[in-house]
Amino acid sequence: MSTKDFVEKDYYKVLGVPKDATEAEIKKAYRKLAREFHPDANKGDAKAEERFKEISEANDVLGDPKRRKEYDEARALFGNGGFRPGPGAGGPGSFNFDLGDLFGGAQGGGGAAGGFGGGLGDVFGGLFNRGTGTRAQPRRGQDIESEVTLSFTEAVEGATVPLRMSSQAPCKACSGTGDKNGTPRVCPTCVGTGQVSRGGGGGFSLTDPCVDCRGRGLIAQNPCEACKGSGRARSARTMQVRIPAGVSDGQRIRLRGKGAPGETGGPAGDLYVVVHVDPHPVFGRKGDNLTVTVPVTLPEAALGGEIKVPTLGGPPVTLKLPAGTPNGRTMRARGKGAVRKDGTRGDLLVTVEVTVPKDLSDEAREALESYREATAGEDPRAELFQSAKGA
Repeated sequence: MSTKDFVEKDYYKVLGVPKDATEAEIKKAYRKLAREFHPDANKGDAKAEERFKEISEANDVLGDPKRRKEYDEARALFGNGGFRPGPGAGGPGSFNFDLGDLFGGAQGGGGAAGGFGGGLGDVFGGLFNRGTGTRAQPRRGQDIESEVTLSFTEAVEGATVPLRMSSQAPCKACSGTGDKNGTPRVCPTCVGTGQVSRGGGGGFSLTDPCVDCRGRGLIAQNPCEACKGSGRARSARTMQVRIPAGVSDGQRIRLRGKGAPGETGGPAGDLYVVVHVDPHPVFGRKGDNLTVTVPVTLPEAALGGEIKVPTLGGPPVTLKLPAGTPNGRTMRARGKGAVRKDGTRGDLLVTVEVTVPKDLSDEAREALESYREATAGEDPRAELFQSAKGA
């Protein structure tokens, strides 16, 4: 498709939609017309096939917000195919002319559009992507994945850790050009776009990265010895990375724009950090809550009282132990857990473990014997046997 054809064709008319049509309206109109004029439904009908190609071409432009904006700007600039001269420019009205003459220098990979500098070349280079542009396309940098091991406390509270990463970056020897003299030439295959189009059948076309220049749009005339003409080289760097509070073992964190640098103005990739957390000798974790098992004596469990419980990185808290507390009961210390995403904290879940003394003094043994005699009529297993018989 030539520049002139692009500007002169009214794609809105082809799809039968107004110029202020929404994306949904454009899509709906295209689907309806595509079904009606598809070659499979009109075998042997050359007119229907040509109409289908026009519909596909119109949707290719209007269905892409960026290309649609550039198309609207181009048609506004050239008055729907006719240049509108100002006063004294040759008479009233408008006249048509071949836009290929205007952009003669830009067709085929030359310099800037004659007389207009590089501005119009920028506008139309992005529109067509069919070999008319000469600039290498911006390329996003690669994503990088790394691992980090944190202590239990660092994972709960958050930490800033150094990460040493290795990734592809612009070659320093040739400043990323791939040419040791810094003067690469435009790739003749893709004419600097970094992409080539191939027919997909039914009037559609597919775009692939150019194999000859590997999508860069440029080919080194004198390949750089350091990067072998690729413009990219392995680079190692150390970065201070902030790991947010509350991460868990095995979690994968995405840090936008912290990956490998892009090419020709493209954005950097992302950094993915897989977190490993060392276990703690005292505390465990359940989601946003921390867990701890606290031993208590038999008298404390039977008679009740107050017990002190350690917290992670803070002063101990005092919990009231009700009389008759059974082994394994869990109590809650609110706000003493892990940090949540909103800055608040979970709870500390305290599980009671009743300890049985291994060595008894004579006085303690005598006291326990007296207790056993006082409770001789009680059988804590009676209910167990009744339930077993009933089952």
